[in-house]
Amino acid sequence: MTPQAAFDHLQQAVVMAGMRGHFPPPVALNLVEVFLDEGISVFEFTMNSEQPIEAMVAVKKQHGDRVMAGMGTVLDVETARRVIDAGADFIVSPAFQPEVVEFVMQHDVFMVPGVITPTECVNAWSMGVKLLKLFPVGALGLDYFKAIYGPLSHMQFMMNGAMTAENGAQFLQAGAMALGMAGWLTGDGTWTESRLRSRAHLIMNAVQAARGGLVQQA
Repeated sequence: MTPQAAFDHLQQAVVMAGMRGHFPPPVALNLVEVFLDEGISVFEFTMNSEQPIEAMVAVKKQHGDRVMAGMGTVLDVETARRVIDAGADFIVSPAFQPEVVEFVMQHDVFMVPGVITPTECVNAWSMGVKLLKLFPVGALGLDYFKAIYGPLSHMQFMMNGAMTAENGAQFLQAGAMALGMAGWLTGDGTWTESRLRSRAHLIMNAVQAARGGLVQQA
């Protein structure tokens, strides 16, 4: 998947479901099946979880073009190399590390670095990054995003950190392009199918409402 194709897919999908915790291949595959039914097709595995590369590979093998699957919590170039070699559609980091950004972009993979200050936003954008992960913006609140977005509205942002259906909708209405959601949406790998489906349903309703669409009936 090219970086532009990955960007376009996420722009349409809005929600990036992150898996942090007990998500080995069987658990990850079960979650993906549930979320695909609810309209969620972008999945972020995380390097500090159980068998993340194996889980990512299993999901891509099982579902092919139905999903966009990449790796998060990529903190160095060597890890980036490993996940790119494994076929990641994108790489996400909680921080802005120019050497990682440069390496990933040189390998023609969609890169979403973590930023939190205006300076980090401008520096990452100047490298050619097309989407910035504002992290941990949920803890800082909507007003913080609005303050940054005012002078930087030509940039595209994904909101990460303490995202819920409620504040996610608010961030989208304020100008965010996408939402990166882990704990509130996916749990820790022990949640039942019904609980996962309920959370997926809530966030997709919130996305539709934020976009002015019709809200599904539960």
